[in-house]
Amino acid sequence: MALAQDVDAVRRFNRFYTRQIGVLQEKLLHSPFSLTEGRVLYEIGYHGENGAPRTTAPTAVDLARALDIDLGYLSRILQRFAKRRLITRTRSDSDRRQAHLALTARGQDALRPLQQLARDEVAVMLRPLAPAERGRIVDAMHLIQRSLVQRDNAAAEPFALREHRAGDMGWIVARHGALYAQEYQLDLRFEALVARIAADFIEHFDARREACWIAERDGSPLGCVCLVQARDEATRQPLPGIAQLRLLLVEPAARGLGLGSRLVAECTRFARDAGYRRIRLWTQSNLQAARAIYRREGYTLVASEPHRSFGHEQVAETWELPLS
Repeated sequence: MALAQDVDAVRRFNRFYTRQIGVLQEKLLHSPFSLTEGRVLYEIGYHGENGAPRTTAPTAVDLARALDIDLGYLSRILQRFAKRRLITRTRSDSDRRQAHLALTARGQDALRPLQQLARDEVAVMLRPLAPAERGRIVDAMHLIQRSLVQRDNAAAEPFALREHRAGDMGWIVARHGALYAQEYQLDLRFEALVARIAADFIEHFDARREACWIAERDGSPLGCVCLVQARDEATRQPLPGIAQLRLLLVEPAARGLGLGSRLVAECTRFARDAGYRRIRLWTQSNLQAARAIYRREGYTLVASEPHRSFGHEQVAETWELPLS
């Protein structure tokens, strides 16, 4: 498709989406604020990229840079906010020409309903859609955002991690079956084992104690890992304080990016936060790349046992990572 046609397609989408989310209305979400005023108010209270509450008060220069708006225009907005007692200004210790901005209680009260109205409007837009349709829309938005980032973000991780959603377990089972058959000649019984593990994860999933991460780039999955409550193999009873790492996989096209180490490190972080005392995993002696990742993370080999499974003589290994 020619560039001119691409430009027209993007402009059509922009016209559609600005109508869809009400950007063309004179006031934001029928509030007393314009769209720009609402964005400035939000940016003073929250980090725009990740939506986390601010821990450090920004300056006007910080806001102008984050929102890419004229500093003089921003100054007039801030004057109106100060007149309405929505913000406070605190002179910077390092640069007396700058003032740090924060929301007052009145400013927080003004922002809170805007936040809720914005969420409600998007929920109304998405609610009629099936979960799979919503997932495709969100994936497309992630793709747009990642594809249009500025060049100074080029050094960021070449992949993104997200939590699992509908359809991911099917992908995990299929890719494990295909890759392990191709690379290690395991028979279909291995895919059946992965399917049982995936089904068990879904049936017993506890978000406080368990997680699954999907690594992706441009909306395409590159790898996965799960962390679950470890259970006794015979009784299926939980083993207190012990987590189990399962279903680590990295697509061949994504190897060399540090993805496997990143997935394993995410399991460690989650397990610490969840209060586990150690993480356990089961692997095979011939999975050299995975074993190297575990060793770098601090796991040690605690047991090994020869066995015949999935059409081959193998050596099963148990590795553990203490979480002090």
